[in-house]
Amino acid sequence: MSKKKTFLILIAFFLFLPLIFSLRKKEVKTEKEVYVAPPFASSKTWQNLPDFIFIGNNFLKFSLPPAFVNGKTLAAIVEDSEQRKEIQEYIVEDGDTLSSISQKFKISIETIAWANNLSKRSTLKPGQKLIILPVDGILHEVKAGDTISEIAKKYQAKIEDIISFNELESPDDIYIGDILIIPGGKMPSPKPTPQPLTPLAQGYFICPVAGGCRITQGLHWYNAVDFSNGKCGEAILAAAGGTVLKAGWNRTAGNYIKILHPNGIVTMYGHLQAIFVSPGEKVSQGQIIGTMGATGRATGCHLHFDVFGAKNPFAK
Repeated sequence: MSKKKTFLILIAFFLFLPLIFSLRKKEVKTEKEVYVAPPFASSKTWQNLPDFIFIGNNFLKFSLPPAFVNGKTLAAIVEDSEQRKEIQEYIVEDGDTLSSISQKFKISIETIAWANNLSKRSTLKPGQKLIILPVDGILHEVKAGDTISEIAKKYQAKIEDIISFNELESPDDIYIGDILIIPGGKMPSPKPTPQPLTPLAQGYFICPVAGGCRITQGLHWYNAVDFSNGKCGEAILAAAGGTVLKAGWNRTAGNYIKILHPNGIVTMYGHLQAIFVSPGEKVSQGQIIGTMGATGRATGCHLHFDVFGAKNPFAK
């Protein structure tokens, strides 16, 4: 290579050197380095940490020097992202107490006692079934004339919390027989005496399964029995005539139907594969209203048949 050519290359290099440094300088991060938000960054717990500022909902950056997340904060983040919303059924084991079950499910002893009509001093027996709420609060069955505002006032709870937790479309989105979770609710004092369930006239309800009512689980939450003949798609019948209150879906019951009968009793048909009726529709006893399925929280094809306001005539 000639000296002249080498000289020209060196001149070109020094001419472009300031431009290169200028571009590099623009790439250098400042002390406000931007970090990609973790998957749980939308968590309210995470958003409340003092060391971070959100940019949109995708990025966050340090507003203070980096800080370690302690175990308590991490546990809160995990709990916030995994909050349970369904009611569970728990079978008491040897050595269980209300206190130990309270710690296991992270809800108060009072919440367990209220949901199961127990006192705080009640002794539990192995095999006993308990209803476990997902949060501290009260379980309420909607009765004729109930409103969200009255329910909230009765249990010292917030209307917006009841609507949000139960995923109601509006304060009017409640029906007789609905089971509501009242977050943060407290049982009124004195505790009202439970009303005995009304016995039904013999034969008022017919078997709601076209192929026959083979019971696969006896009386359980709320006042229900399960029927199954081992196959999905079997016709489900209205146990008595009435008006369809609800026909829809929720996490626990899957596809379900609620029917209000002339005597004020409500029946519920859960885990359906298909629904053939609509809210407000009049149905007659024995009319096909849907088919048996395994939707919602179900381990196999069956009908969850619940009765509100009376004894379940099929309970054993």
